[in-house]
Amino acid sequence: MNLHYWFMFPVGVLIATIAMSSGVGGATFFSPLFILALGISPEVAIGTGLITEVFGFASGVYAYVRRQLIDYKLGVALLMVTIPMALVGTWAAGHIDPEVLKVILGVGLFAVATSFLRAPEHKDVMRMDRGIEDEYGGDRGEACLNTARGEEICYTVCNRTEGRLIAGLGGLFVGMISTGLGELNGYFLLQRCRVPSKVSVATSVFVVAITALSASSGHFLRFAHIGGPVFHTVLNLVVFTVPGVILGAQLGARVASYIPQRFMERGLGVLFVLVAAITLGEVIL
Repeated sequence: MNLHYWFMFPVGVLIATIAMSSGVGGATFFSPLFILALGISPEVAIGTGLITEVFGFASGVYAYVRRQLIDYKLGVALLMVTIPMALVGTWAAGHIDPEVLKVILGVGLFAVATSFLRAPEHKDVMRMDRGIEDEYGGDRGEACLNTARGEEICYTVCNRTEGRLIAGLGGLFVGMISTGLGELNGYFLLQRCRVPSKVSVATSVFVVAITALSASSGHFLRFAHIGGPVFHTVLNLVVFTVPGVILGAQLGARVASYIPQRFMERGLGVLFVLVAAITLGEVIL
């Protein structure tokens, strides 16, 4: 281990603060940063980004567990699909040409940017929540959660088969390019699955965290097997990024209450468009 990447500690704090306050996975920031700024190969950058992300997401999962907002039954049903698909994506990332992997990452970042730029307004989310409440006003629905605040939230999970297909695709993307599952889950759980927004966000964080853990474990084992400079690069990065994201995750929870959500989403949408363009531009030029 050396201090070559010491600056990744403050960078990790900043990225995790933004990630936790916006709900996007940290690997979405780290992977292109490692490729574009540090010149690390796409496969190693994506795997290292996922390993780092797991520690940041753990804090978010703990917060939602305490608030009792996670639908574990729904989460496990999605994990049955996302985990194997993430492992397939991990395997594929190790066998795809690095330039092709850059193109896939660039396209994925454009998709993430689009999801932010087209995200529903807060008033639209509230309208969907009221629609779900009205739908089950006289019916408890198939699932009910009692939150830590004593609130009872009831609903019925719709479009289960479609949800598994969407989540499986997201799991594949997580293993292959480190991003995509959270954005796809956000669309499916609230807009298609009819799960109230509080439960949608909490359950999505739970699914993404465990899926990322599975995918990052696959990447880490492959790096350890390869050994040599690759494994040392990974260790020299995570020794600074992991403490950074643990601290940043705590700061992000506080920052979120001071920054308008719509402003954050639009800003990140523009940022990811630029990063995607630079990533694809490197391949084309």
